[in-house]
Amino acid sequence: MAVRDPVCGMELEASAAAETREFGGRTFYFCSASCAERFDGEPEVYAGSPGRGPGHGAHSGHVGHGEQGGHAAHEGHGGMAHGEHKGHGGHGHRNHHAHHARMVAEFRRRFWVSLALTVPILLLSPLIQRLLGLPGALSFPGSSYLQLVLASAVYFYGGWPFLKGLREELGRQQPGMMTLIALAISVAYVYSAAVGLGLRGQVFFWELATLIDVMLLGHWIEMRSVMGASKALEELARLMPSTAHRLADGTVEEVPIEALKPGDRVLVKPGEKIPVDGVVAEGRTTVNESMLTGESRPVEKGVGDEVIGGAINGESAITVEVKRIGDETYLAQVIELVRKAQEARSRTQDLASRAALWLTLIAIGGGTATLLGWLAAGQNFNFALTRMVTVMVITCPHALGLAIPLVVSVSTAIAARRGFLIRDRTAFERARGLQAVVFDKTGTLTLGQFGVTDVVALSDLPEGEVLRLAAAVESRSEHPIAAGIVAAARDRGIAIPEPRDVRAIPGRGVEGRLDGMEIQVVSPSYLAEQGRVPTDERVKKLAVQGKTVVYLLVDGVPAGAIALADMIRPESREAVDRLKAMGIKVLMLTGDAGEVAEWVAGELGLDDYFAGVLPHQKAEVIRKVKAQGLTVAMVGDGVNDAPALVEADVGIAIGAGTDVAIESADMVLVRNDPRDVAAMIALARATYGKMVQNLGWATGYNSFAIPMAAGAMYPVGVVLSPALGAALMALSTVIVAINARLLKS
Repeated sequence: MAVRDPVCGMELEASAAAETREFGGRTFYFCSASCAERFDGEPEVYAGSPGRGPGHGAHSGHVGHGEQGGHAAHEGHGGMAHGEHKGHGGHGHRNHHAHHARMVAEFRRRFWVSLALTVPILLLSPLIQRLLGLPGALSFPGSSYLQLVLASAVYFYGGWPFLKGLREELGRQQPGMMTLIALAISVAYVYSAAVGLGLRGQVFFWELATLIDVMLLGHWIEMRSVMGASKALEELARLMPSTAHRLADGTVEEVPIEALKPGDRVLVKPGEKIPVDGVVAEGRTTVNESMLTGESRPVEKGVGDEVIGGAINGESAITVEVKRIGDETYLAQVIELVRKAQEARSRTQDLASRAALWLTLIAIGGGTATLLGWLAAGQNFNFALTRMVTVMVITCPHALGLAIPLVVSVSTAIAARRGFLIRDRTAFERARGLQAVVFDKTGTLTLGQFGVTDVVALSDLPEGEVLRLAAAVESRSEHPIAAGIVAAARDRGIAIPEPRDVRAIPGRGVEGRLDGMEIQVVSPSYLAEQGRVPTDERVKKLAVQGKTVVYLLVDGVPAGAIALADMIRPESREAVDRLKAMGIKVLMLTGDAGEVAEWVAGELGLDDYFAGVLPHQKAEVIRKVKAQGLTVAMVGDGVNDAPALVEADVGIAIGAGTDVAIESADMVLVRNDPRDVAAMIALARATYGKMVQNLGWATGYNSFAIPMAAGAMYPVGVVLSPALGAALMALSTVIVAINARLLKS
């Protein structure tokens, strides 16, 4: 039965609820203990308005570190708010981010306090005193009771997150790392306290304290490695300007976006963001929609054409009639897509938790069997109990708490040095099994900027002269096409002369005078309006390839044509080759036309491509590729990529892209180098290998230590003492730490 958490609004199965509460004759289901605790504080508020409590979904479905058991997986890219999101929201995420920061600070504080208390516990331990060559030198009347007090403080204060995690894991009927740790420290504490109060036996106080210290350190390291929760909704909302120039009775007034309503008219000046979805009522311009639709070329807009809120106006002022506001806008719908995709992310149980489940069963079963076995063999209860406690403490190795976090920490540092950042550990683990990588085109495989690919002479002027004249008048413009032409001329060493009387032809091009000639660089639509479109086959071929073609007119006569396209990154070919060599399919998604996509795919040798895909369709395409049974990564840089980045098994953002893409992704490529995708996958594979090795080192000695601790060699006079067991733990921890540092890719 599907139910909704009344605090955060998250939908979940009733059987999967972490906790339940009865209030007002109704049963309420919660995704985690923290949501249940907030409900307990204000049940009347949450019971009356599901998912709309203070903070509007502030909890965000985080499966806790410390709240829910530190090794449980992080759901949804740092935890997107599952509560209701309207327009420019994101308050829930901010509350969750602050909550997660508090949890990191709490583990840090508990670790340092426990470590400080551990020092005197170690100094008061007879074993440590013997190792220091000072047997009995640090003992004094009542020292054993002081050791008990200090160990109690470490157990209840430092061990509290694990004891709390034990309750929650058992409540979910999913015993894992928290259960194993809590079981080991509780058995060690209760038995040692009993010995300290008079029971015959040997105390485990220093083993207890160091075990808690190491586990707290492991959780602190792990939580810091996944810190920096997603801000995708906030970044998307920031694309919209906060105010607009509303036209009313012939005057212009500055009003908040929220004050606009359908039918209003707003003035959008050159270079400004369009405030809402609407239709051009007056004027003609070009609009940069690349961050929203993926269309790399500036789009011409005239009267009657639709414009999207968040797009950037080009060279001319336009009047826009408001058509959609609030949740109905294109950008708001993209925001909703991101939110839903993040909610749909499934939990991934990490390797250490799976190992912990088996070790928990071994600890309980082995400890019980040891106790009963020795009692049945005729040994006294104290001997049998000591053997049982030794087995249960040794079954929880110190190294297990560091086996995964240390590798994560090292791999994160290596990745950062190589120019990519890991934001979601579980997704990084999934990257080792990637079978397909889907690239966005604009700004990812391409440079996201126009460059000249072809110059065609349509008169007796040579190609270099065509480019020189065009660059002269375009040198006064900041239009992307102008920048591409000027850059091409400079790259070819062409001196660009100074023009006169340069002026824009709104939405059509630019014109000026040079050496007594009238020079124009215009779009095909400008010539079409005059019925003068050249029929040169070379130009037609360029148009078929999806390239942008502009014409040079000298004194009104076509003298040449210049083709521009979004230039392919030099690194893209090598990136595709590397991925294919790793057995990974390489595909491309783009909002551009099919001709453009076909040209890029052919140049790079891609396995397949999808063209003319809008943002919501991009997420659908990723789902279709995944439905083929493939583990899929999406690589992109634009707002339009955000839903697809979240929908993919692994989302990878180009660092120079928008903040939205970066905050929606699992990994971020700091450099604009698609080759880093292959490097990241190689590191993920190497990291997973180290994790498996470390888990082997962390748990492998149990096959020797547990039977010895149980007394398997007792008949021949060999018994594994708690001290030797602790030494084996320490050795395992050192091996794990060294092995993690040897990580390479």
